[in-house]
Amino acid sequence: MAFSVVMPALEMAQETGKLVAWRKSEGDSVAKGEPLLEIETDKAVLEVESPADGVLAGVDARAGDVVAVGKIIAWIVRPGEAPPSASASPAHNVSEPSSTVAPVIPVPAAKLGQQISPKARRLAKEHAVDVSSLRGSGPGGEILASDVLAAADPRSSKSPASDVETPSSIGRLMAERTTQSWTTVPHFFVVREVDASALVEARERLGSAMEQARGIKLTHTDFLVALLARVLAKHPRMNASWNNGTVRLHHEINIALAMAVDDGVVATVIPNADRTNLREIAVQRRELTERARAGRLRPSDIAGATFTISNLGMYQVDAFSAIISPPQAAILAVGSITDRVVPVDGRPAIRPMMTLTLSCDHRVVDGARAAVFLNEVAAAVRQPENWLR
Repeated sequence: MAFSVVMPALEMAQETGKLVAWRKSEGDSVAKGEPLLEIETDKAVLEVESPADGVLAGVDARAGDVVAVGKIIAWIVRPGEAPPSASASPAHNVSEPSSTVAPVIPVPAAKLGQQISPKARRLAKEHAVDVSSLRGSGPGGEILASDVLAAADPRSSKSPASDVETPSSIGRLMAERTTQSWTTVPHFFVVREVDASALVEARERLGSAMEQARGIKLTHTDFLVALLARVLAKHPRMNASWNNGTVRLHHEINIALAMAVDDGVVATVIPNADRTNLREIAVQRRELTERARAGRLRPSDIAGATFTISNLGMYQVDAFSAIISPPQAAILAVGSITDRVVPVDGRPAIRPMMTLTLSCDHRVVDGARAAVFLNEVAAAVRQPENWLR
C-alpha cells in the first residue's frame, strides 16, 4: 500500500508552503516518524515526518518550489512497488520565479545519510559550508548549528561591499508577517497593572513540590497559559478570528507562546489549554522550547493557534505592545514582575506588580469587550488557585 506525502496546512489562511529541502532522496528507505523533508510556511521552517515505513518514490517537488496545500509531492511505497500516477494529486504545483530561489549547496551522495539539524543545514547554505567536511558534536555525531558556525567564514554572511546582513528564513518570515499584520489589522491596546503576589506565591509553592516530585520546573508563563485559557472559555469573542468579512468563533482554545530562537521568533502552540492541567502545560512548554531551539519543530507544534501570549518579563521589560498574529483577534503582552510601591487599603505598600497589555483587532473586538476580558484575566492572576481547581 502506498502512502502519500502532502504539503500540510497549518492554518485556515494558508494556501501554499515552500519546500526547503528533502532529508531523503528518491529510492531511500525511510521509517515512520523519521524526518523526511523541511518546509517553510509563513510562520517557521519545519520538519515533516514520514507517514509510514517504506521507500521514498514519485518525488514531484524540488527544493525551492512553492507548493499548494494538499498537493501530493511524493509517495512512500513498499520495496519494488511503483508509486501511483501523478494524476492522483489534487492540486497543482506553483513555482516561484527562479531568480527568487536561493541556491542550494549539494550534499555529496556518500554523505546523504549524515545527521544534521535543520537549523545547521540552513546555516550551511547561508555560509557556504561543506557539511561533508564537518564532524558533528551532537548526539550520535549529529551536526549542530554551532558546528557550522565554527567552520564558517565570518565574512560569508555579509556583502563584501557593505555591512548589510541577509536575514534568516525565520527572520524574513517574521518581518513579512508582522508588517502585514500592522498595516492591515486595526490594532488597539488595553493596559492593566496587576498585583502578582498570589501568582508568585502559587508558583513557589506548587513549583517546588512539582519539581521535587517530577523534575518539572513551573514558570509564570505556565500559569498564565492555564489562567488565560480558562478565562477565554468565558469570553468566546476573544477566541475568534476575522475571516473575509465574518467573525469565526473557535471551539478549541489553543494558546500560542511566542518563543525567541537564535534567528527570530516562533509561536509554538499548546492545544486545548483550557482542558489541560498545569503540570501537562509545563511539560508541553518545555518540550516545545527544546524543539524550537534545536530547529526541530513539527507542523503540529505551530498549528491551530487561537490566541497568543508574548512574555518578555524574563528580559526585565516592564511593559510592551505586541503585534497581533492574524487571523487571531488578540495577543497578550506580559511584562516583568517588579516590586513597586502601590496603595493598599489607603496606605503605601510594596507589591510584586505585573503589566498586561492586550492588543486587539477592532474588527472582532470592541473596547468595552476587551476591557471586561482583561479585568477578568487580572482577577485570575490575583487568585490563580480559584481558577485552577
